[in-house]
Amino acid sequence: MQAFNWESSKCDWWRNLEGKVPDIARAGFTSAWLPPATHSFSPDGYTPQNLYSLNSSYGSEHQLKALLQKMKQYQVRAMADIVINHRVGTTQGRGGMYNRYDGIPLSWDERAVTSCTGGLGNRSTGDNFDGFPNIDHTQDFVRKDIVGWLRWLRNNVGFQDFRFDFARGYSPKFVREYIEGAKPVFSVGEYWDSCSYHGSSLDYNQDSHRQRIINWIDGTGQLSTAFDFTTKGILQEAVKGDFWRLRDSQGKPPGVMGWWPSRAVTFLDNHDTGSTQAHWPFPSNHIMEGYAYILTHPGIPSVFYDHFYDWGNSIHEQIVKLIDIRKRQGIHSRSSVRIADAKQNLYSAFIGDKLCMKIGDASWCPSGREWTLATSGHRYAVWHK
Repeated sequence: MQAFNWESSKCDWWRNLEGKVPDIARAGFTSAWLPPATHSFSPDGYTPQNLYSLNSSYGSEHQLKALLQKMKQYQVRAMADIVINHRVGTTQGRGGMYNRYDGIPLSWDERAVTSCTGGLGNRSTGDNFDGFPNIDHTQDFVRKDIVGWLRWLRNNVGFQDFRFDFARGYSPKFVREYIEGAKPVFSVGEYWDSCSYHGSSLDYNQDSHRQRIINWIDGTGQLSTAFDFTTKGILQEAVKGDFWRLRDSQGKPPGVMGWWPSRAVTFLDNHDTGSTQAHWPFPSNHIMEGYAYILTHPGIPSVFYDHFYDWGNSIHEQIVKLIDIRKRQGIHSRSSVRIADAKQNLYSAFIGDKLCMKIGDASWCPSGREWTLATSGHRYAVWHK
């Protein structure tokens, strides 16, 4: 579960979540991704400064530790948002830029900042995050300090999982080193780039897009999963009446999930794509078709806080029901998929040995008396044996 949105820093967030932990656990979530928990220049947490301060806009260190303790009690792993591509300086250094970190832990000098963003380090090994000093991961002292900080989050603070922010910003080989150094239970990277479009129309073939995500996973030594932006991009077009998009030219699901399901974290929206930022939102009147797809299919599905808690009790209960069916029928990240139909107004598939589903407004149901309707809603249905 992504347990926050873009507005969460404006309220008493750690305390809010602590009250929801029993419900999150009861719903069947095994991990909850929390917003960046360290001190940040901006309230959202994505411009970190003092990495060792756990007082943030989301609440105090004391409130965070109470939340983590409650999550541990309910056996929901806490996922830390690891923002290590860029860091806001405290003092002006070379060139009059804020590219030094004096007076706080990890007091790096200009060598820690890439030369392309105003520092004395090497050029970036990835894309620049403009407007802020980007960290030079090629420096030994930088990597040593980051591993030390990640170990502290893991072993002292109590985070078990990591989400790597803006993973395009630095080489995946460094992610491998950080995972090996801190040994999180589970890791996921945000490798987000644009799908292939022809004008405003999404291309059918997105193989190059998912290949780039797979190359990043490979670069981490296969130690990290990645968010399946390919599936999101295709699925949110498919549900508008283009369900033929959900079968690739080899007859497989067309996202990362179709090629490497055990490393694909599927999702509909997050704090960037949805919420109040709405950079690339899933169509709101098709949310349950989207969840019926990702919660019955292989990969590692993720649910967005807003959909689960802000879109009404009916959506909440429908998502809980789909998670329960997934668990009861033993659907997992490597489950097989046999696509029965993928045409304009219908998608249907058999997942594993005991589950099948359909989305879209055409009618479809499996033949055979062994199938029982497990759940259904607006434009979706799921059956089990």
